[in-house]
Amino acid sequence: MKLNHNLLAVAAAAALLFAPSLQAKPFKWASQGEISTWDIHSQNNALQNGLHANVYESLVYYNSKTFDVEPVLATAWKEISPTQVRFTLRQGVKFHDGSPLTTDDAVYSIQRAMAKTSNFTPYVQGISKVVKVDAQNFDVILSSPNPVLLRQMTELRIMSKAWAEKNKSVEPKDIKGTDENFAHRNAMGTGPYTLESWQPDVKMVFKRNPNWWGKMDGNVTEIVYTPIKSAATRIAALLSGEVDLVLDPSPQDLGRLRASPDLKVIDGVENRTIFLGMDQFREELPGSNIKGKNPLKDVRVRKALYQAIDAETISRNIMRGLGKPTGTIVAPQVAGYTEAVGKRFPYSVDASKKLLAEAGYPDGFEVDFACPNNRYINDEAICQAVTAMWARVGVKAKLRTLPLVNYFPMIQRYEASIYMLGWGVPTFDALYSLQSLVRTVGQGGDGNYNVGRYSNQRMDYLVDRIKAETDAPVRARMLTEALQLSNDTVSHIPLHDQVIPWAMKKNIELVHRADNRVDMRTVKVN
Repeated sequence: MKLNHNLLAVAAAAALLFAPSLQAKPFKWASQGEISTWDIHSQNNALQNGLHANVYESLVYYNSKTFDVEPVLATAWKEISPTQVRFTLRQGVKFHDGSPLTTDDAVYSIQRAMAKTSNFTPYVQGISKVVKVDAQNFDVILSSPNPVLLRQMTELRIMSKAWAEKNKSVEPKDIKGTDENFAHRNAMGTGPYTLESWQPDVKMVFKRNPNWWGKMDGNVTEIVYTPIKSAATRIAALLSGEVDLVLDPSPQDLGRLRASPDLKVIDGVENRTIFLGMDQFREELPGSNIKGKNPLKDVRVRKALYQAIDAETISRNIMRGLGKPTGTIVAPQVAGYTEAVGKRFPYSVDASKKLLAEAGYPDGFEVDFACPNNRYINDEAICQAVTAMWARVGVKAKLRTLPLVNYFPMIQRYEASIYMLGWGVPTFDALYSLQSLVRTVGQGGDGNYNVGRYSNQRMDYLVDRIKAETDAPVRARMLTEALQLSNDTVSHIPLHDQVIPWAMKKNIELVHRADNRVDMRTVKVN
């Protein structure tokens, strides 16, 4: 990616304020999930990051229509050297409390994302330090050249250093623990909306920021987000007019939603893969009837579990076409993906039983199986189906389901033997997934969501090479090799890539993004 940009003209154009005389347009929307925190570096998931983006801005962001990286709080950037990138900060930007945005805030925020308690370390991969140059410029110093630095920066939102210090929120909240900081329930950014209130599991209210520096394409002056776990209740709220948009309508409801004269459904392929992870670290699995060893350490067992899953049936009967079966951990839009790498192992009960017998488990075994029940499309139903499929080969999965606010901290504490995870790729580059999911757990972003603690020496070598490789063809080959190695060793069991339909009133205009994120700057209520 080229880093040498001068975008001051764009910055000047974007400095137009929105017209204060716009008619008030509230926008109410819902999905099944709730966020776990307002601390911008504490937990990394798509719903949360999208909601945070209403209030907090990053230096750069994806254009919602083209997915090109465009300037936000930075107006320009240039390579001083292959390992030194200088960013120029937008002038005249104010935080919601009226204080000016400074280079000190930008430097602090990136450093905060590098903290031990941060879940945003994949986005600071390769950054060794951040240095203030002057009132308008700061340098990002890299440990080695980083071809995806700008794409990483799209998710690094900026917090006021003075606000964090005043409110004892200098370090991110540790999502694995119960302690709270001020930033957990409060927010103060530079974005187009302010957070007015947050009642967890009830609703979240945002108001348009009258002093925002940018230009608003949409006309929404108030946002109300409501988490509604029940699919039937979400659809009832849309049909009654209580909400304007449902982000995640159930597949079984799509027919009547499309047929409604007052509603419309917009479909799009999401950059997200759903898969199962497995504990490959413990010597003995808690709650299993197998004592003294861990069956999941054996690649034959992992492959047996994989081949016992009929992904086509799940796609047809549970996802109703909203899941495209896949054989790898990234979606087709991601650099490194190939058709060959996306090919699944065939579904075969006989092959699965044979592999289990070869591994020494002809009668199967008992194992803990954890799933979220309000994060992905029909997540609980998928896990119930997988449990039944495994039972056919003698594997007795003890399924437990949890809401996402409890589920993610639990798996990050390594408390699940088998678990479901969906993984989007904000950088659209497989390094993000490989480093997070299959690199041995280590420093920074290495293995930050490798909660099965998979470890492979060749994989670590490839991931570490990819981080710094600037020769595009060489890098592409290594990305594909690493994905294939993940497949061959069954690091995870891929299920499908999600297809995301959004259901909304006919009077709503917006841009459907591949990251399943509602960009409120584009939303119009007609």
